[in-house]
Amino acid sequence: MNSGTEGMLAGRGLVKKFGSVAALAGVDIDIPAGQALAIMGPSGSGKSTLLHCLSGILAPTSGTVALGHRWISELSDAKRSQVRLHEFGFVFQDGQLIPELPARENVAIPLMLCGTGRRQALEVADQWLARLGLGSEGQRRPGEMSGGQAQRVAIARALAVDPAVIFADEPTGALDQATGHEVMQLLTVTARRTGSTLVVVTHDPQVAAWCDRLVEIRDGRIHADSAEVSSVGAGEAR
Repeated sequence: MNSGTEGMLAGRGLVKKFGSVAALAGVDIDIPAGQALAIMGPSGSGKSTLLHCLSGILAPTSGTVALGHRWISELSDAKRSQVRLHEFGFVFQDGQLIPELPARENVAIPLMLCGTGRRQALEVADQWLARLGLGSEGQRRPGEMSGGQAQRVAIARALAVDPAVIFADEPTGALDQATGHEVMQLLTVTARRTGSTLVVVTHDPQVAAWCDRLVEIRDGRIHADSAEVSSVGAGEAR
């Protein structure tokens, strides 16, 4: 179990403006440790901006973000970068792997940036690649792999640092449906096994269905939250 799961990831009053445009217009959200959350919404709704604010990639114009008892949104850019490096994992639509490096080195890079020696980092990378079905592919470069294989490498890279939270922005967007479902199954099952919280931005309801909870964003606000629906249903049942 990773060490960052002592508390939930929470956003309060999140507003993010780009010039006069408010991409987020006041979002309150609590994500319990270990939950798999899907964020959906039409293009321009603010779903990726919400992920970027929760992960510390962007600082909100106003409002706060906390992981456990730490106020991430109040940290300097440098300290937010350290939180992202040590406690968050990222999986993007295009993987964002370094094309010149073999898979095992791509996975090892975050560990080495955290101060792990090269030999140990590569050993951990090899272990994760083996766990994700790529034990014999460590020396292959991303361009020599299928899209699904490359995205598995990206997942291994995200998990290698034992993150408190994994953020995945359209992780299946560049994959065919069957491969995308395989990747989501792998991502959700592995996150649950490691105890990591998972936050997924997607436009695909079938991808969202792999998660425990669905939040819909429209015009920078939360339009619907399946956790609230479940809570109401539970109350009525009692």
